[in-house]
Amino acid sequence: MDKAALRLTLFGLLFTCVNLAANKKQDIDIYSFHINSTITSRYATTVITSRVANLLTQSQEVHFEVKIPKNAFISQFRMTIEGNTYDGVVKEKEEAQREYSEAVSRGESAGLVSAVGRTFEDFKTSVTVAALSKVTFELTYEELLKRRLGKYELLINAQPMQPVADFKIDVHIHENPGISFLEVKGGLSTKDLANAVTTIRADKDAWVKFYPTRDQQTKCDDCSKNGLNGNLIIMYDVERLKQSGDLKASEGYFVHYFAPTDIQRIPKNVVFIIDQSGSMSGKKIEQTRLAMLRILSDLAEDDHFGLITFNGYIQTWKSELLKATEGDVEEAKTFVKRITSGGSTDMNAAVLKAVDMINKHHQEGSASILILLTDGNPTKGETDPVEIQKNVKKAIDGKFPLYCLGFGFDVSFEFLEKLSLENNGVARRIYEDSDADRQLQGFYEEVATPLLIDVHLNYQGVANLTQTTFSQYYNGSEIVVAGQITDNSLESFTTEVIALSKSNKVVYHNNVPTDELNSDRPENENLIKRLWAFLTVKQLLEKE
Repeated sequence: MDKAALRLTLFGLLFTCVNLAANKKQDIDIYSFHINSTITSRYATTVITSRVANLLTQSQEVHFEVKIPKNAFISQFRMTIEGNTYDGVVKEKEEAQREYSEAVSRGESAGLVSAVGRTFEDFKTSVTVAALSKVTFELTYEELLKRRLGKYELLINAQPMQPVADFKIDVHIHENPGISFLEVKGGLSTKDLANAVTTIRADKDAWVKFYPTRDQQTKCDDCSKNGLNGNLIIMYDVERLKQSGDLKASEGYFVHYFAPTDIQRIPKNVVFIIDQSGSMSGKKIEQTRLAMLRILSDLAEDDHFGLITFNGYIQTWKSELLKATEGDVEEAKTFVKRITSGGSTDMNAAVLKAVDMINKHHQEGSASILILLTDGNPTKGETDPVEIQKNVKKAIDGKFPLYCLGFGFDVSFEFLEKLSLENNGVARRIYEDSDADRQLQGFYEEVATPLLIDVHLNYQGVANLTQTTFSQYYNGSEIVVAGQITDNSLESFTTEVIALSKSNKVVYHNNVPTDELNSDRPENENLIKRLWAFLTVKQLLEKE
């Protein structure tokens, strides 16, 4: 599958999706709402099936909405009206709007999709339903669950906006290495709804069932007289049988999950680059100060750290990185408490200054990290985003990651994403809510404990691999590599992971007979291929 085909596949899946919420009118009845999610080898496939009836003796427009996780890809959407099933298709925005308007004017059922959201994407459609007719919606989306802070999370949102007589959420988890723990949280598991959640856990399998009655659907932290409106969060982790990782293969594709725990943490050199320009005034700068005070308290004593604040001018707390002793941490906290906002934004100079600090004061056997927090666009010094990207990439030269945290919706997040991805990091949007300081701290916790640096994964007899080199591996995370097995004569599959730990070079070898790699569940034979496609598309889009 070439790059162009992969890109078209992703966008096609995204835009064929339509999800369901309910019209507020009582003449619309959502009489059945089922969510069924199956997780195998961290790959989740979720099907939402909703059945809706128009109780009026005339046709009417019904508004539907369902939220799905931001990282999910839609693999199928279909709508059944009066016995006829229609599959979702991809249309250009203008053509879709025209066809939708024409269908509505004829009193026919039609849909149009838009997306916006924080943790979830919000997909909406308006459908004209004929008098006394029923409509069934079926949406399927897929996602590779990412391990953060030692656990995987499956997020399910339920927002039908009216109590539903037949409401069910079923989740089945199958992990061949075994399930080490299982927990259910979220607003939908509180108060009376706690009794609607049941869990069953075996060695390799777990089941979560959520069957609330109509009365229960109005009695939880995220409930109202309009019914459910919140999330169910299923958290779990797997047993780590081998430090070299878990291997799976089927139909000529393989996946390798690597998450060793037998190594000491690596001390880190971290520089925080904090935007204090005028647009950060008020709650943003207050929450940034609060988050930084907590983060400084969490530094280990063998870490080295630095602080840079910037607006139109660059200010460094110290000219070099200092060890996180109790005295230096307290002095840094005093500096943070005095940060105020005002002025323009010289982002280019601030990031280059941070790179220079780490290059000059790098500690042997440590992991270096840059974390940029900003809410605005460059307005002073070098202001061309493309030139800033070139300058930063040249300065960092692939030696350590840059993480960009974009505060609010006004920030040029696409620019920050490019800046991070070009320098082995990621960008996160920090939402201007009451918990913004916790969002900042939560991100820091994900990168607070590096275990390996300069990680390379090698395989024999394979092709079309997803990413195989990683600048750093953090405690509680996981590296996932997938690819095609091209040498069918292999009697065993060999993996090699080479990396640097705190004290020396480490090598993880694994050699597994080919017949032991294959999926133990026939119904999931194409799962590894789909997982490979998911990762390949995602990483190609990141490169683009």
